[in-house]
This record gives sequence, structure tokens and C-alpha cells, in this order.
Amino acid sequence: MKLQSASLRRLLLASAASFLLLGGSMGNIVGVKSAAAASATAKAAPAILLDGYPLPLSASPVVRNGTTMVPFRVIAEALHITVSWDAKTKSVIASKKGSDGTVRKIVLRQGSKQALVGGQTVPLAVAPFVQGGNVLVPLGFFSSQFGATVSWNGAARTVSIVSPAEDLYTQVFYAIDSFSKRSYIPRFDAVSFGWARIGEDGKLTLQGRDFYWPKPAGDVTPESIVDDAAAAGQETQLMVVSTDGKGELTKLLGDETLRSAAISEMVGLSVDKHFSGITLDFEGLGLTGDSLAVQQSYNSFVKELSTAARQAGLNLTLALHPLNGSYKGYDYKTLSSYADEIIIMAYDFKSERGPEPLKSIDAAIKLALQQVDKSKLVLGISLWSETAQSLNGPVGLAKRYGLKGIALWRLSLVGDDTVKALEKSVVLN
Repeated sequence: MKLQSASLRRLLLASAASFLLLGGSMGNIVGVKSAAAASATAKAAPAILLDGYPLPLSASPVVRNGTTMVPFRVIAEALHITVSWDAKTKSVIASKKGSDGTVRKIVLRQGSKQALVGGQTVPLAVAPFVQGGNVLVPLGFFSSQFGATVSWNGAARTVSIVSPAEDLYTQVFYAIDSFSKRSYIPRFDAVSFGWARIGEDGKLTLQGRDFYWPKPAGDVTPESIVDDAAAAGQETQLMVVSTDGKGELTKLLGDETLRSAAISEMVGLSVDKHFSGITLDFEGLGLTGDSLAVQQSYNSFVKELSTAARQAGLNLTLALHPLNGSYKGYDYKTLSSYADEIIIMAYDFKSERGPEPLKSIDAAIKLALQQVDKSKLVLGISLWSETAQSLNGPVGLAKRYGLKGIALWRLSLVGDDTVKALEKSVVLN
């Protein structure tokens, strides 16, 4: 019985240490000191995950008196919180505008166990301090005050932060059996309708197996769906799809007559059917051969299309393979000068089904940001790969880097579980 009691005491102490690591979010537990807490402090610093993906920190987290202290500026910037330092008062000032338009302001002073939240005094478990040029603050308090949630995995020594829902631009692709899911259209800011493609002859066509102009269903017509979305204030794009699987894009891009005809027909169809713009989804370029020559030919086509689209009052969106993918026919920098928006198709990194590796999505975003301003970048997310449980990862990366928004492939895969999951990360209509 004596041995069992000792084991029980060790178990209770270990559990208490793990619980206390969340510190500021549990500010009522102050001043608890134990051998277990001291032992936890001596271990390797906990890792920080933001929306399921590691957050690089300028300094390692420090556990002080059972409270996890973290470098303030890094996490604040990842959550798009404006941060300033008042050297005179030695205070960190943080503010962020919420989705409801209100601004939340917090003041944390070095060495003080009292914070100002909206002008009201709030106690802290541990006072902020400076270490290695970084201001460290209680993780739990800091995160919870801006709507984030914090949890602790004692076994993995990992602190997980889930960012609050943000008002992010959202787009969805209407294609391949999406008619039955049209009731979800109003939840998004924009819709790209995949009803046109480039045929094997290099010409624009509205017929095919997957991408074609739909037939009316009683009183509901393709035109009425587009008009209803536009009337609700949504952007409506005609999506033109093609792959170079049988050389159809090579044929189109290499023939001036075909290029001119395709551009004229795209623009004319978009205007006639009341679309607000064109989404160009030309896939498979640059897998083999001279990638620079392919890039130049595609650049020229997009430049001509952009000129014609702008003259007709249409926006232009380009859906592009990621720069860390297999297809090298896409010059992001040049293309961004012609397009209003670029969708990074950050999926199909692996052949098996399942959530896309966040490391690959992160790399795709970073490479794109080297060539394109974040205000033009939209992260493409495949619902064929992701689940309701995994969506927060890629959406979180789009928010972390301040991208314009997200684009979901495709509407036919959207369900109530998808919408509920999205509502935890973004503000839907």
C-alpha cells in the first residue's frame, strides 16, 4: 500500500504540472510550487502549434512559476494583432479589430502583474519580462484575450493555439455535380463556375464529360444561378478549364489564330452570361521540356486575355499549380502583373487520399509570397483531400500569412460538416 500511495502522489503532481503550463488562461491558480513543476521547467521548452502547424519563435517559451511565457510579437503578428512598444513606460500595446468592427486593446507592462484590457485592470499570474531582447508574456492570457483557444498536450509537451474566426475572402468552385449543393452558394463571397473548357482541337467548348454548360432543371437555369449569385452581391466567374494531357494547351498557346479566337469567345461568353470575371485553370504546363519557353507562351496568352478582359470590365483570376509542385510552366511574378487574383492550388502533393501535408502547403505559400503580394493570393484547398477535422490547418496558414482568402475545390463536396468547420476559422456570409 505504501508503494501505491507514492505512485499516486507522483501521478497527481505530474498532472498538476501539465495543467499549470497553460498559466495565464488559468490565472486563478497562482503561487503553486512543487517538485513536479520545477521538473517540468527543467525539461525542453514546449513547442507551439498555431492551427495545427508549428509556429517559429524568436525565443523559446519559458515556464515560470507554472506559467508558460512566450515571445509576444511573434504570436501577435501570426494572429494579425498590431503591436507596439512604449519604451518610456516599458509597455507592450496590442490591438486588433474584430469581425464586428470593434477594436480590442491590451496593455502589458514589464514587471507588472496587472494588465489593462479595454481600460479595465486584469490580474496576471506572472508579470511580463524581457529576455534576449524579446518581451515574454503569459501565453494563455494573451491568447484568450484575442479570442484564441489554448490547450496543452502534456505527453508531447505541445501548446496548441486555435486562432479565432476571421473575415476572410472565400470562393468556391461550382463544377462536377454541384447542382444539388447550390443552396450553399450564398455562404461564399465568390463562385467560379466550371462550365467551359479547351477541347483537344485547342478551341473553347461548352461540351464535355466534366466541364460543360449545364442544362436547365425546370425553372432553374445556369443563367438564373449566376444572376441570383450576382444579385446577392457575390462575384461570379466563368471558369475555363484545360489540361495539357493530350497537348490541347500546347496547341492553343502555339497558334495565334486559336489564341485570339479563344480569348474573344471567353470574354464574349462572360459578358453575355453576366459573369463578373474569368477564372483560367490551365493545368499540366511545364512537366517536361523547356519550362522557360512554356512560361513565356503562357505569359503571352494571359497578357492578351487580361487586356481583353479589362476592356470588357471583367476581372481575371488564375488557378496555378504550386511552385513546389511538379509543373514548372507558371511564372507567378509575371502572371500576377496581369491577373487580379492568383489561386495557389496547394494540393495533390501526394497520390494517396488524406489531408495534404501542411509542410508542403506552407512551402507553397512562402514561395508564392516571394513573387506575389499577399493581397492577390488565394489559397486553393481541395475538399477531396481535406476533412472537416483537417480544414483548420490549411485555412489557418492562409490566415497566418495574411492571404486574400481561400478557394474550395469544389461545391459538390461541401456539406453541413464542412460549413460548421469553416465557421470556426472564417466568417461566412
